[in-house]
Amino acid sequence: MTRHRLDDSNWSKIYACLKITPGIYTGNEDKCRLFVDAVHWTMRTGAQWRDLPSEFGKWNTVFKHFARWSDKGVWGKLHQHFIEEPDMEWLLIDSTVVRAHPCAAGAPNKNGGQAKQALGKSVGGFSTKIHATVDALGNPLRLLLTGGQRGDATQAIPLLEGFDFAGVMADRGYDADDILDFIAKNDAEAVIPAKKNRIVQRDTDWHTYKDRHLVECFMNKIKQYRRIFSRFEKYASRYMSFLSFASALIWLR
Repeated sequence: MTRHRLDDSNWSKIYACLKITPGIYTGNEDKCRLFVDAVHWTMRTGAQWRDLPSEFGKWNTVFKHFARWSDKGVWGKLHQHFIEEPDMEWLLIDSTVVRAHPCAAGAPNKNGGQAKQALGKSVGGFSTKIHATVDALGNPLRLLLTGGQRGDATQAIPLLEGFDFAGVMADRGYDADDILDFIAKNDAEAVIPAKKNRIVQRDTDWHTYKDRHLVECFMNKIKQYRRIFSRFEKYASRYMSFLSFASALIWLR
């Protein structure tokens, strides 16, 4: 069980962040750590909440605690807190499709129904698509969710908006005029191969383009967490909470 627990160094940094996060109780450090370890165990193993080992406490209590923190955006704030001095020379964007388990279906209509929970049907079946922006070192800056059938290019500008960057690297799925115009308006360079059906082809800096593998490496890192590798959550906010927690841990490495 030890390898599924946070080490002392990471925990001390996480706890320092949680203590200044409004709207949550962190007075008892031991209980707080046990809860965060329980979420980490679930995220790492991909097990159902009901299978949570008894040493972490009652599974339903832990689940409700996790859900409350998700609703308050605590996990997202944790991720943003640990983003420190990102390398903004290049932004790398990409997406990956995650298969959703049948238990992820059936979000209540009062919450917008399934259509509002970033779930859809792609060629690969019932799925969610994770869209990510990473810095030039491959560290996560922004994550978005859509249904698995949504195209990559539809989320490119939301992934880039608000950042001050010198260049953008992406595969040819992002070769669209509106994306190239957005990058140009930011006085940045675009290293995006032209689609083969583009009438006027562009030159590509293939040497620089090799570094695009860093965003794919990030996708591989988060998929080491089995609760991210497959989606079981009905609500997009709770699946995003796992993504944010994993991203925070990557920044702590």
